[in-house]
Amino acid sequence: MSASAVFILDLKGKTLISRNYKGDVSMTEIEHFMPQLMQKEEEGILTPLLSHGKIHFLWIKHSNLYLVATTSKNANASLVYSFLYKIVEVFTEYFKELEEESIRDNFVVVYELLDELMDFGFPQTTDSKILQEYITQQGNKLEIAKSRVPSTVTNAVSWRSEGLKYKKNEVFIDVIESVNLLVNANGSVLLSEIVGSIKLKVFLSGMPELRLGLNDRVLFELTGRNKNKSVELEDVKFHQCVRLSRFENDRTISFIPPDGDSELMSYRLNTLVKPLIWIESVIEKFSHSRVEIMVKAKGQFKKQSVANNVEISVPVPSDVDSPKFKTSVGSSKYLPEKNVVVWTIKSFPGGKEYLMRAHFGLPSVEKEEMEGRPPISVKFEIPYFTVSGIQVRYMKIIEKSGYQALPWVRYITQSGDYQLRTS
Repeated sequence: MSASAVFILDLKGKTLISRNYKGDVSMTEIEHFMPQLMQKEEEGILTPLLSHGKIHFLWIKHSNLYLVATTSKNANASLVYSFLYKIVEVFTEYFKELEEESIRDNFVVVYELLDELMDFGFPQTTDSKILQEYITQQGNKLEIAKSRVPSTVTNAVSWRSEGLKYKKNEVFIDVIESVNLLVNANGSVLLSEIVGSIKLKVFLSGMPELRLGLNDRVLFELTGRNKNKSVELEDVKFHQCVRLSRFENDRTISFIPPDGDSELMSYRLNTLVKPLIWIESVIEKFSHSRVEIMVKAKGQFKKQSVANNVEISVPVPSDVDSPKFKTSVGSSKYLPEKNVVVWTIKSFPGGKEYLMRAHFGLPSVEKEEMEGRPPISVKFEIPYFTVSGIQVRYMKIIEKSGYQALPWVRYITQSGDYQLRTS
């Protein structure tokens, strides 16, 4: 079972637009949503599911909107939440920004989309590329040809149109890994994980069949290969185009890809990563006169690799003034509105160590610093490198016309939520 109706509300709880899918829940029930939300918020027990009598509200918040689904039955909650997030994704691809104004400016398109996305409470066509073939933002210019629903919607392959043609057949594969790290003030790693994503940019004619080979540990064990250079993937999520039965059976990732950009899969690894950029900091306060900060950054990755656009954000007390900086490389600037110094290094080779010194004046009457010091955060990007060691071993492209196609692979490691606490 799924949603009875979907509502989009403003921050005051006023309905901007709604769509009744099943008619088994009164549309006036939504009036109880906002009072429930505010009451639970005041009590400090706000949950993603609120109830009023026998009616349940499953809701998410996005910018200045609430998206709410109502149901009176024991609905499949994870399906409903996936659907609400899918609405956000589709509307964002249509209107760039999803907020109250974009709903008000595009009522007709929004209503048409709500009509196509779900039928009688069950999700239908949720691929925005396919929706854009027949729901256009030039509402008045609906041509006769466009008024026919593309066959893609009724196809087994609903995410790809037929009859695509390219002069040059190519696939670009991006393997992007984000490193989430939290280090405490003693230098111990509290949290370390890699969140990976394989993205595709596909320019292929016809209906090609693709097969992707990774150095997946389970596959290597199944086929009796040496598993030293393999990677154990957890929490793997696939795009709907991947044949899951095939993957579960023999770990083959086989699929007919969507055209253009898409995320083929995402994965997570809970491995203790040696922090790629290590930060040490010393903060000295000289009472009522000045504060001195020394930060040392060290690249703890291979010498052949280079981290680009490194930004190290160092928190400083909120009442400092007259900043002076000295850096061995890069540049520093003070952002008073955020109470941080940002040290920017365009290019940071592995194995190198750099220093930054900052000197600030303090007022003669100091504020009592009650709050704890926020952590130092680091942003970076390292091309041609993955922390996990994941590798694309092959990409086979088979199409009945027999054309030759080129796959291109690029690896990038970047910072996710990367923080080091200071003592």
